[in-house]
Amino acid sequence: MSQNLAFADYAVFIIYFVVVSTYGYTIYRKREKNEHDAKAYFLAEGSLTWWAIGASLIASNISAEQFIGMSGEGFFLGIAVAAYEWLAAIALIIVAVWFIPVYLKNKIYTMPQFLKTRYNESTALIMAVFWLFLYVFVNLTSILYLGAVAINGLAGGQYLHVIMVGLAFFALLISLGGMKVVAYTDVIQVAVLIIGGLVTSYIALTTVGHYFGFGQDAIAGFKVLMEKAPEHFKMIIPRPTATSSQLEINKYLTFPGLMSYLAGIWIINLNYWGCNQYITQRALGADLQTARTGILFAGMLKLVMPLIVMLPGIAAYVLYENGHLPQLVGGKDGAYSAMLTFLPTGLKGLSVAALTAAIVASLAGKVNSISTIYTLDVHKKYIQKGASDRTQVNIGRYAVFAAMLLAVMFTWNDLLGIGGVGGFTYIQKYTGFISPGVFAMFFLGMFWKRTTGTAAIVGVISGFLLSVFFNEFAPALLGNETLLYTAWPNGKGGFEIPFHICMGLSFLFTMLLMIGISFAGPKVNPKAFELDTEMFKVKPQTMVLIVITLLIICALYVKFW
Repeated sequence: MSQNLAFADYAVFIIYFVVVSTYGYTIYRKREKNEHDAKAYFLAEGSLTWWAIGASLIASNISAEQFIGMSGEGFFLGIAVAAYEWLAAIALIIVAVWFIPVYLKNKIYTMPQFLKTRYNESTALIMAVFWLFLYVFVNLTSILYLGAVAINGLAGGQYLHVIMVGLAFFALLISLGGMKVVAYTDVIQVAVLIIGGLVTSYIALTTVGHYFGFGQDAIAGFKVLMEKAPEHFKMIIPRPTATSSQLEINKYLTFPGLMSYLAGIWIINLNYWGCNQYITQRALGADLQTARTGILFAGMLKLVMPLIVMLPGIAAYVLYENGHLPQLVGGKDGAYSAMLTFLPTGLKGLSVAALTAAIVASLAGKVNSISTIYTLDVHKKYIQKGASDRTQVNIGRYAVFAAMLLAVMFTWNDLLGIGGVGGFTYIQKYTGFISPGVFAMFFLGMFWKRTTGTAAIVGVISGFLLSVFFNEFAPALLGNETLLYTAWPNGKGGFEIPFHICMGLSFLFTMLLMIGISFAGPKVNPKAFELDTEMFKVKPQTMVLIVITLLIICALYVKFW
């Protein structure tokens, strides 16, 4: 078992780099005549196929926090963490059927534009600025830091800053060509991601089979996992009792059983997949059927993601608990990197390429969204209103470079403390506080005509404040179980309400507040969207994809309930 990469591993990685770069450059040259078309640059309007949209969605979504963070949660929680992925497939169905038609019918290209069209310019500007800060100082920094740390550990542990700059540079090469280059290179990225990830999972299972006397047998290895860690193959984390250990309580605090399915996990998924420029941008330039098919394709790919990002963590847990794995570097977040050390020469390079593909695709997609929001929703409206298409494209490229530079600067010495809490926790902590208010604002704005601009502004602010209250202050006020929610000892001398429950409560009270304010406003809202029920109808082939996806999810839950 070797930690460092060999020559063959570097060769495989270099081949991956050359293939992606060459393909991206080829796509760029094909669209060079449209280089100064703003909509072509930011949205690849009308030129993305359904498979490019679906692959790009997954490539942009799966990054270091999934490979490293969710594998770590697999080590800690087990298969319960797969709910994030499997329920995301259902969330994508909801987005494809009900959200995307609203965006496309009203010619929405950015999320701030939606807020301006539906509510008012103040709401749009507030959220545009917020999203820019969130994307740069939370998402970009965490993706860059966690990815660099993971690859650095495999490369010998002495090249953190070099790897960080290399990842940033690679992402810049792709993103400067615009959305079409990002989306089509994502097709290669997601192929490398899936193949490399599945190879890692296969080796993890065969390694388990080997150590427990079954030879190089992946199926036997999976049976060993279920036998040695049966509690890791339950989708529902049981509610603690008075005699529960702190470890059992900590698991419930991370994923509070059925309560997760009643509130938090749906808010996380629907807000992420339906109200997020970073994600929806891939579909906003396509026609309805292409966009729907691409989103549903992404939903089907989501079903296999736990095999890639969660299973190695469970394998690491079984090996670790039975003395076949040395102490994990970085705690549970070291589970995925630990399993990579079992890979033979060459395949280790493929898995590093898969991890790099996930990181670079997410970085490129994120900075493309940053440049789109800044250029179309801030610069063109408030700084240079008469900017030509060529100027907009140039401004977008400057924004890409500036965003990446800021991310590298703030990640260089871990100025934001990402390493102290872990990348996955870092993202969940700072995006989760705003999700209830943002999702309530979008949901009511789409489907309830009475919602007013005042209610939207109050909703997004109150959603944040309520999240802070339930996460930070309510546990200290409670200190024990109540009828409405439960505060549990967190092992640090205090109490804590499970994060998902906090989100559910914040969303509930935000919705009630927005509804009350809207009822107090005008009865007729001239900015309300006219919803044509015809646009929600789906074609038979689309319904087939939906039914297949739902049947697979049902079968998985029946198996691991």
